Amino acid sequence: EGMKVAVIGVGNLGRSLIGYFSGKRSKLTIVAGFDNNPDKTDKIYAGVHCYPIDRLNEIVIREGISIAILTVPAEFAGETAERLVMAGIKGILNFTPRPLNVPPHVYLEEIDMVTSLEKVAFYVKKQGN
Repeated sequence: EGMKVAVIGVGNLGRSLIGYFSGKRSKLTIVAGFDNNPDKTDKIYAGVHCYPIDRLNEIVIREGISIAILTVPAEFAGETAERLVMAGIKGILNFTPRPLNVPPHVYLEEIDMVTSLEKVAFYVKKQGN
């Protein structure tokens, strides 16, 4: 039995992740997107329905979602992570540059693409001389 995933923040990165996972034969399935922008909600992205963030608890319970991918703007990261924990999410993949505090029962993986790219650039530059 696979696990169900939600993408929180359906901007460019969120939509890219939904598209990337779409149709992949994986034990992980993105079953919902969430956003606070009415222009993005109640639309389908690569087969995934985007809901208003206010419906988070309801949809997480209804769909049995246990994992969230966080791609919201940095200033909303903390409050959104709290909402995810309150909704019963057990694992968070954080793509925001803001470090999160979550309780011990929630697994957190943080991916800071900008910092990672800066590290690569640093080493490339260092070797180039």
